[in-house]
Amino acid sequence: MDPYHEGSRAVQTRVGVREQADHVGRSIGQDIREVAAAFLGLQPMLVIGAADEAGRMWSSLLTGEPGFVRATGPRRVSVTGGPPEGDPLAAVLAAGGAAVGTIALDPRTRRRMRLNGTATPTARGFAVEAEQVFANCPKYLQRRELEAPDPARTGVVRRGGALLPDQEKLIRAADTFFIATAAADGADASHRGGNPGFVEVTSPHEIAWLDYQGNSMFLTLGNLQTDPRAGLLFLDWSTGTTLQLTGTARTEFGEQGRTTRFTVEEVVETPHASPLRWTAPEFSPANP
Repeated sequence: MDPYHEGSRAVQTRVGVREQADHVGRSIGQDIREVAAAFLGLQPMLVIGAADEAGRMWSSLLTGEPGFVRATGPRRVSVTGGPPEGDPLAAVLAAGGAAVGTIALDPRTRRRMRLNGTATPTARGFAVEAEQVFANCPKYLQRRELEAPDPARTGVVRRGGALLPDQEKLIRAADTFFIATAAADGADASHRGGNPGFVEVTSPHEIAWLDYQGNSMFLTLGNLQTDPRAGLLFLDWSTGTTLQLTGTARTEFGEQGRTTRFTVEEVVETPHASPLRWTAPEFSPANP
């Protein structure tokens, strides 16, 4: 079966990478291999993307002791716990039946793994029945080491319809963010990385970034071709604060490359949402 839908195929054809996409698409499967299961069991964080009850896309951060995410079958992953209280995806994950995309990214090794499927609640959290499982190259992944966790309680959540000046500052300083998108056949979560400044804040209601050369799959841009909904997650690696944005995105194709422009519809900032603390980054040699 073709691992790509019409949106991804349209972008691959436009960019001229259809043959490369066919090659890397062979890595997409349904089964969680032993090496992937071992990788998941070592991770202290997982990013999940899905639509909320109103259909808006969000990207959320889950954390726990290594082992809180584990493969419990060849096509099943179990997660102990869930998003922080008040997270936009808490209700849909508790209800079950949501199409989700997940990405386990390990800054220590610059490795990542993506798993998309359907979430169902369990007694201890939730599980995901896998439909797509694949690893990606380490391009644009910054290396970080894990420091001692900070047990500080989650701060007061700030919500709004536009970016505040300190939130704009966090975005401009970011070297990594996560993006959740949707398609008729499910949801997907991916990451974008670069040197600080690679994300531009054009107004309190819009941000933009260049789309760097990747693995030729074009899963994210392909989803946006057919469904403009998107959810972004920015993380302050030193404090654990998360900044979640939901809205719509579009891609502009030009002679100088591709630019994605995201329109902000809602903002959720959670101070100390994560207890994890990370060192300053060693930037990827692939960053432009």
